Amino acid sequence: MRINLRSRLALAACLLLPSTVATAQERPVSDLRAAGQAFIGLLASGDFAAAESKLDTTMRRLMPAARLAETWTAIQAQAGAFRAVRGATVSRVAGYQVVAVTCEFAKASLDLQVAYSAAGEVGGLHIVPTPVGWSAPSYVTPSAFRSEGVVVGSGAVSLPGTLTMPTGRGPFPAIVLVHGSGPNDQDESVGGVKVFRDLAEGLASRGIAVLRYEKRTRAHPASFTGHFTVNDETVNDAVAAAALLRGHAGIDSARVFVLGHSLGGMMAPRIGQHDPRLAGLIILAGTTRALEDVIMDQTAYLAAAAGADSAAAKTQLDALRTGAARVRTLTPADSASLTPVLGAPASYWLDLRSYRPAEVAATLGMPILVLQGERDYQVTMGDYAGWRAALAGKPQVTFRTYPALNHLFVAGTGKSLPSEYAATAHVSEEVVTDIAGWVNRKR
Repeated sequence: MRINLRSRLALAACLLLPSTVATAQERPVSDLRAAGQAFIGLLASGDFAAAESKLDTTMRRLMPAARLAETWTAIQAQAGAFRAVRGATVSRVAGYQVVAVTCEFAKASLDLQVAYSAAGEVGGLHIVPTPVGWSAPSYVTPSAFRSEGVVVGSGAVSLPGTLTMPTGRGPFPAIVLVHGSGPNDQDESVGGVKVFRDLAEGLASRGIAVLRYEKRTRAHPASFTGHFTVNDETVNDAVAAAALLRGHAGIDSARVFVLGHSLGGMMAPRIGQHDPRLAGLIILAGTTRALEDVIMDQTAYLAAAAGADSAAAKTQLDALRTGAARVRTLTPADSASLTPVLGAPASYWLDLRSYRPAEVAATLGMPILVLQGERDYQVTMGDYAGWRAALAGKPQVTFRTYPALNHLFVAGTGKSLPSEYAATAHVSEEVVTDIAGWVNRKR
């Protein structure tokens, strides 16, 4: 898989999900740190055959030496040349011991997360910007809300979440937050930005309850090794979260909204189809184009950015172009195939083939708010134009753009690049105020 595969962020893409669930016998932390750093050392030195030998059976099938080489090339095309390993930490995720190896590249600091199975083999690999410090933005009033733990869904794929409830007497309007691509935590943390925590606490400070939860690809990655669709990834859990809110005594069951960011915004109209009881949809940077086209355009933009390694960028673009062409030629006869195409099985792409987000939105009777940052290079003003064209003349639809904001709805200047996401920053207060005002007018 390539670095910006099905990703809302060029440097926060899941490269590979763990391939099997393992209830591991714990290995010493020191041994794991050493193993993780050694594995990254093999990639950095170009010894991809040796790196392949460390993978488990499924990983070797999905990521042989040649594809490991492509992946490493893609990382450096976007983050710059590898410089050094700066340390490693160990955590436990879904039955795996995960080593986050902090690596310094010329243009970014990244955590390359290596998941080890009980047998000591590498069963997963993904990349995130190195976490940095965070504190609440000035527009959050901690005394105005309380937070409580909740569980979205049930059984083996239930998801931990947080409900941020305003203080005082309800019932309150409520919003479900739906993530973009990648294995997001419930805060939708990206480098120095926690998009969903900012939104949750900012909106709760203004009298709106907000539910956020771990994305299923993060909480239960092993459930994505066979056939799956975007419904499994995103839609079904959002519908379950809305149902959970309706059953809460402090929530106005007639005023439950869904807010989707990036992929979540793209899928918001389908969520509305699945749950017509929703009071409305809020779409933040939702694409209206096919995902394979989005992936190509993001990569081309980064390849053209100042300082990009032209040879590495060309290699990545050629590989993505081949993958995108394959996506477009898939037929129902391919639906049984588990061979990944642009990082997902044929079932994923075939399910999206006929989905037109803006056209679906036009068939819904519910209110819709569409917000877009004008500096967003991942979901562009061209996508926003798609929403405007399909929803023109619909009195229940509201549009707003923000000249200074990027894909995370954080203010900046000049061309937006992945390195911008690494700095500690917050979602613009103007966005929080606009969402709160729109929701509070929907009575």
